[in-house]
Amino acid sequence: MLSRNENRISGRSLLLGICCVIVICCIVSYAELVITYIQIGFLQLPPAVIGLFFFLVLGNRLLAKLNNRFTFSPRELMCIYCMMLVASMISSRGVMEKLIPALIAVNYFTNETNSWDTLFFPHIKPWLIPFSPEQKGQASIAISFYEGMQGGDSIPWRAWLEPLCAWGVLVFFVFTAFLCLAAILRKQWIENEKLSFPLVSLPLEFVHEGHSFFRNRLMWLGFALPAFIFTLNGLHEIWPQIPNVSLRYLLNQYFTEQPFNAIAYTPIFLSFAAIGFFYLLPTQLLFSLWFFFLLTRFQDIVAAMFGLRVSSMPLYPTRLYIGYQVAGAYVVLIISFIYMGFPHFRRVFRDAFTRNKTDDTDELLPYRTAVWGLIISLILAVGWCYAAGLNLGFAAFEILVYICIVAVVMARSTAEGGLLMTETSFRPIDLYQLIASKASLGAQSLTVLSFLDAIFTRDQRGLILTGFLDGLKIRDRVGMSSRSLVGVFVLGCTLAFLCAAVIHLWLPYKHGANYMYNYTYRGNPLWAFRDNVAAIEGLGAAHHTTGGLFFGVGILVTTGLVILRMLYWWWPLHPLGYALSASWTLIVFWFPVLIAWSIKTPLLRYSGIRQYQRLRPFFLGMVFGEFSMAVLWTLISWGANVPAPFFPWP
Repeated sequence: MLSRNENRISGRSLLLGICCVIVICCIVSYAELVITYIQIGFLQLPPAVIGLFFFLVLGNRLLAKLNNRFTFSPRELMCIYCMMLVASMISSRGVMEKLIPALIAVNYFTNETNSWDTLFFPHIKPWLIPFSPEQKGQASIAISFYEGMQGGDSIPWRAWLEPLCAWGVLVFFVFTAFLCLAAILRKQWIENEKLSFPLVSLPLEFVHEGHSFFRNRLMWLGFALPAFIFTLNGLHEIWPQIPNVSLRYLLNQYFTEQPFNAIAYTPIFLSFAAIGFFYLLPTQLLFSLWFFFLLTRFQDIVAAMFGLRVSSMPLYPTRLYIGYQVAGAYVVLIISFIYMGFPHFRRVFRDAFTRNKTDDTDELLPYRTAVWGLIISLILAVGWCYAAGLNLGFAAFEILVYICIVAVVMARSTAEGGLLMTETSFRPIDLYQLIASKASLGAQSLTVLSFLDAIFTRDQRGLILTGFLDGLKIRDRVGMSSRSLVGVFVLGCTLAFLCAAVIHLWLPYKHGANYMYNYTYRGNPLWAFRDNVAAIEGLGAAHHTTGGLFFGVGILVTTGLVILRMLYWWWPLHPLGYALSASWTLIVFWFPVLIAWSIKTPLLRYSGIRQYQRLRPFFLGMVFGEFSMAVLWTLISWGANVPAPFFPWP
């Protein structure tokens, strides 16, 4: 065993981390797929991880009172935390909740009406799926997956082995690209721009040795507020005569007159955890987030007043003219990130392509390794998609947009914006339609694209890149070895993929996917296929004019916002708020953002930074309280077979 003073990862922390990865995979999978009311693992700071990590820290403190020799250091505890973090994402929306259903749903839901067995099956390579594409209609492997196994049946593990290995290769390429991206971005985002990374605040407070987070009375007062509410609501689910506190409302029901009834879906979700995290953000960013969200609703009203034809962005809960503005904003943001970090990125790529060498011993990977690893993993991912049947040019476009544009902006939204969810409002295919119709890709490419959209590009929640970057921020705070953290991530990701694959096959075959979480089994894996049917049949239309117009509007507006932010420090509108304005993330969290801004702005103005710092434990306590209740009610629901209360991050 290495001494406590060394900054390497100890063997015992890896061993305990392996155990925690398995536990996290079990808890997250059962809670999200079977209980369904508590989505405990897909947030970028998963409640399941915070709950289990708290018990680890608590047990470690109790152990310290018995024998200090066997206690874990903050460095070892945060190593375990990083393994649990990536495990939670992989066992939830990051990989497995989207991968396995997408490979079987197209078979189960084929019928004489939609003729999917004729439209899609001939274009699917046999090694991509667990059923035979030559067989028409439903396969028995799909029926038992969705309806549960009959007595005497066994799980068809062998049929799933080849497709899971094949898709696991693509997942490996994507995760390798993310790991290399994290190594390239670390110094610019953490040291040069000094982004706050709000999502690491709570776990770092747990292990902070300078003061006791758990002895702060304000923290426990903040903890008590959500604890009381969710205890009350949980008891209401068991005994309806007990009153409850509603945490969701729909504003649309109050706007029934024209043109206000044209407003898109606008709910209010009251999340104490979200309010607590947003309290940590700069007030200008908070203002921008809720301002631009409400601006999207104002655009709906204006469009209705002028009688404009309003269509929706395919597969997203926003208008087409908003979705393409956001797409333009993403492109400008990437350019601005490169511009701001150009001196750093120039050094990184100079190290990769010349013999000049800068000191990169403090990085996750040597710069040469990171750059060439990124390039090779992107090429291999494109090659994999081409082998699966995707058009080569579009495969390159799909991978580059997903990894180098969408994923980077989503990672920025957590590193700078502290957003608990990563969701976008467009797919690479939506950008492609600015220059050509989907039908031009052909039936085979659209079939493969349907799988890729369901598994990777449509739903970005559980984005593993944010976990890698958060781990690097944690490493700087507790003094882990940079290169040792690579092993932590690789071990955590590999074990989580294997463990989650087994659980995500066992649960549907035992319970029947039809009786489990609707979104995972009857929503996300089907939407892209349905969206591509018209294009395969030659009936799809492109969005050339409308989409291109608003894509240009997004570019112009974001460019103006970026320039004004660079010229004037007081400029209140942040371009990141505009880019996120149409996302499901802000649909869920716009109201907590507004509350946090309403509290923090007058607090800073009239009481100053000292009072803000004094109240910080109260708001972190609200985060801790809500996430603890999510874990507690998962265990209660699991053990006692009773319903769980609603948690306001759907």
